[in-house]
Amino acid sequence: MPTAEAQTRTQDAADRWSFALSGGRRLGLDPRPGRALVMGIVNVTPDSFSDGGLYADPRRAVEHALALAEAGADLLDLGAESTRPAGETYGKGAAAVDADEEWRRLEPVLVALREATPLPLSVDTRKGEVAQRALAAGADLVNDVTALSDPALAEAVAAAGCPVVLMHSRGDTATMKDRAVYRDVAAEVRDELAAALAGAEAAGIDRDRTILDPGLGFAKTAEQSLELLARLDLLAGLGRPLLVGASRKSFLGTASGVEAPAERVAGSLAAAVWAAERGAAMLRVHDVAETVQALAVLRALAAAEETA
Repeated sequence: MPTAEAQTRTQDAADRWSFALSGGRRLGLDPRPGRALVMGIVNVTPDSFSDGGLYADPRRAVEHALALAEAGADLLDLGAESTRPAGETYGKGAAAVDADEEWRRLEPVLVALREATPLPLSVDTRKGEVAQRALAAGADLVNDVTALSDPALAEAVAAAGCPVVLMHSRGDTATMKDRAVYRDVAAEVRDELAAALAGAEAAGIDRDRTILDPGLGFAKTAEQSLELLARLDLLAGLGRPLLVGASRKSFLGTASGVEAPAERVAGSLAAAVWAAERGAAMLRVHDVAETVQALAVLRALAAAEETA
C-alpha cells in the first residue's frame, strides 16, 4: 500500500491535475485509489498484437470506439500504426508505416468520432506530421511511445498547447528487446523519463501539459515490467500523472501462463487495480467495461475502509 508520504503527494496531485481542452472541456486526472480514468484502445491497424485487423475498417473502428464510450471509457486512444515489439511472443516487430499511410487509416475514424462524441480523443503516434494533422482535425492530446523522438512532434504539441503522453522506451520495435538491460529498472526508467520531461520543456512544452507512461513491455522483460508496476511510487515522485498500459500484454501471459492476448482479461484487471491503488491516474485498456467495474469496486472498498 502507498506510504503516508505518497498519499499526501497523491492528494496534492488530485487538487491540481486538470488539462484544458478545446470547447471549454477539461481532462481532470486524479491518482487517488480507484479514481484512474479509463482510456479505451482503438487500434485502426492490421497488425496490433491483440486485435490487429479487427477494426481496420473505419466504420467498424468508429462503432467499436462508440461502444467503448458507452461502456464507460473516459477518453479514447486512436492508433493507426502498430508498435508491437519483436520478441519470442509475437515474432518480428511491427512494420513501420509512413505518415501518409498512417493518416489514411486514422483520418476517417478521428473525424467521425470528433463529430459523434465529446469525449477527449488521444492520437497514438510518433510522427510529427501525423500529430499536426490530427490536432488540426480535432484530436485533444498526443500519446507518443517514443517520448518526442521526432522534433516535429514536439513542435506540433508545443504549438497546440495540448497534453502529451511521454512513454519510456529504448530503440525501435525490432531492437528494443536487446536494450532491456538495467541495473535498477525503476530508477533508470525514472531518470530517463525525467530526461524526457526536460526535453519536452526545452522544446516549449509546459511541464503541466505532460503525462508519463513507464512503457510496460517496451524494452523491458516480463520480470522488469512486473518490477516497474510494483514500484510505481518511484515514478510518481517525478510529480506528473502516470498512465499505465498493461492491458493484455505478454508479461501478463508470462506471469499467468495464458498465451492468447484476448484471454488475458483477468490478468489485465489485476494489473489495472494494482496500478490504480498505487497512483496511476489513467489506465489504457482494451476491456473497458470490465475495468470500469473493477475500479467501481475498488472505490467502494476504499470508501468502506474509511468509514469502518
